[in-house]
Amino acid sequence: MPYLEEIYDIIVVGAGHAGCEAALACARLGLQTIVFTISIDSIALMPCNPNIGGSSKGHLVRELDALGGEMGKNIDKTFIQSKMLNKSKGAAVHSLRAQADKQDYSRQMRLTLENTENLTLRQAEVSELIVEDYIVRGVKTFSGAVYYAKAVILATGTYLNARCIYGDVSNETGPNGLKAANHLTDSLIANGVEMFRFKTGTPARVDGRTIDYSKMEEQFGDEWIVPFSFSTDPKSIQKEQVSCWLTYTNEETHQIIRNNLNRSPLFSGAIEGTGPRYCPSIEDKVVKFPDKDRHQVFIEPEGLYTNEMYLGGMSSSLPEDIQYAMYRTVPGLEQVKIVRNAYAIEYDCINSRQLKPSLEFKDIHGLFSGGQFNGSSGYEEAAVQGFMAGVNAAMQIFGRDPIVLDRSQAYIGVLIDDLVTKENFEPYRMMTSRSEYRLLLRQDNADLRLRKIGYEIGLVDDETYQRVLEKERDIQAEVQRLEKTTVGASPKIQQFLERHGSTPLKTGATLAELNRRPELDYFMLIEIDENRPDLPRDTAEQVDINIKYEGYLKRQQQQVAQFKKLENKKLSIDFDYSAVKSLRKEAVQKLNLYKPSSIGQASRISGVSPADISVLLVYLEQMRHGRG
Repeated sequence: MPYLEEIYDIIVVGAGHAGCEAALACARLGLQTIVFTISIDSIALMPCNPNIGGSSKGHLVRELDALGGEMGKNIDKTFIQSKMLNKSKGAAVHSLRAQADKQDYSRQMRLTLENTENLTLRQAEVSELIVEDYIVRGVKTFSGAVYYAKAVILATGTYLNARCIYGDVSNETGPNGLKAANHLTDSLIANGVEMFRFKTGTPARVDGRTIDYSKMEEQFGDEWIVPFSFSTDPKSIQKEQVSCWLTYTNEETHQIIRNNLNRSPLFSGAIEGTGPRYCPSIEDKVVKFPDKDRHQVFIEPEGLYTNEMYLGGMSSSLPEDIQYAMYRTVPGLEQVKIVRNAYAIEYDCINSRQLKPSLEFKDIHGLFSGGQFNGSSGYEEAAVQGFMAGVNAAMQIFGRDPIVLDRSQAYIGVLIDDLVTKENFEPYRMMTSRSEYRLLLRQDNADLRLRKIGYEIGLVDDETYQRVLEKERDIQAEVQRLEKTTVGASPKIQQFLERHGSTPLKTGATLAELNRRPELDYFMLIEIDENRPDLPRDTAEQVDINIKYEGYLKRQQQQVAQFKKLENKKLSIDFDYSAVKSLRKEAVQKLNLYKPSSIGQASRISGVSPADISVLLVYLEQMRHGRG
């Protein structure tokens, strides 16, 4: 019986945040791309929190944008509140976070995909990989149709063998009641792919009309809205924003949870998957932090055209009667009505150590992987992996070297390096503390760090790249001007310093020296800076940071230089580490398992000690001189 057959350059399985970025990157690079989704109506779905960004995640989105991705542009079109987090702390941890109109976010991303040349959307369930001699040739769908391609990107999210659970209720569905993908896992296992079973969860959505906001703290957006995308004109997105709200659980809430833990599938053993440590359910919080008498609950709107509100911080898998009981103990939620129950979701994903740093499977040529399917959590982590998988699938087809960002270049590099070199037995979440070089990898300078790479890939146009080069020149010129411009101890200067609580001058000082004072900054100095050029706000911000943190930045750049030495010592993926006689047995096992691409990567593998690295360096030096 004949079935449908079609041929493409690239197949993307899944149209969530990873799949969308993968498909757009490939199509924009001129490759005929088809993206499969369980439901066309669920493209770029936000099944959990209605926001983009946040601590460290904002860094990922801005890096993605600098490289030529779409997420930043899409949230700029569809946000309803925006806030820069951690403003009271140093620039390294400032992170942008925006509430999205969920439906609009999905609709706008779908519109972008539908109007991208070389891109085909297809609603169908992919049920089987076609692999011949360890090379992927295409996929089969549940209907029997066959699609051939030069590369396949898996971005299945939380849909594989998905099961949604609360209390005794267990539904074999994907998120939001969507159909699960129940057939592809068997094909992956048959091709030697090692699978994990992970879990995540989401809180209830409630009717906003049944909330008493007078008992909560109103949370406003920023007065000046900073865009996620470097291509978005900041003036174009200054608009009226909606409010979010903050309330707290209490001892009564916690007692209800403790009294009903036996009815929680999380604690009864009904849930098998491993959950995210850094995004725990409310029952997890109550059990693991018994000394805390309250936990934050953020009430966040799901969109402009719905009354649904998201109860951030109270994800749960308790039965619906207990959900009602515990939610109604929270100030402002005493009369609340649930629209959608909270639930936990289990799903199949891979052990990400099977991937190269390019996100290609080590043992299946042409098969790439991105997103929650790789064992990570979060929309932002998914999007950047999907983008890098798409880019590297395209690079392979073009016969070009893969694009691998290292830990000193981007949070994206930290994320992917952690996934492919560390043992991850729970969903991986990005955090600023995971980056060793976070003072250099700030969200404000992502364009200066990564636009050139996006341009070299082919996803950043010449005009955009020239703008960032001009920005670099403007920053450098202004820093030099401030270093050379001296002001004296005139009455005007002394009055300015006194007004800002700064020590008076005894002799002249450069504007740069004044800028370095903790109580002053570049923007304040305009009062005494007669020749100040009219720079864009983001350029001026870079001038301020470069001067104020100059010593720290230089020190971290020296650390990066040392790091690069180890990263540049490349290792063959075919090397047998049992040949190195002085290595410990555990190190040999781990190195042969992970097959690191460099000494630097080898040093980050759990179970490989600094002494093992020293032995390896000596062995490589002997080999280089023909004494191995």
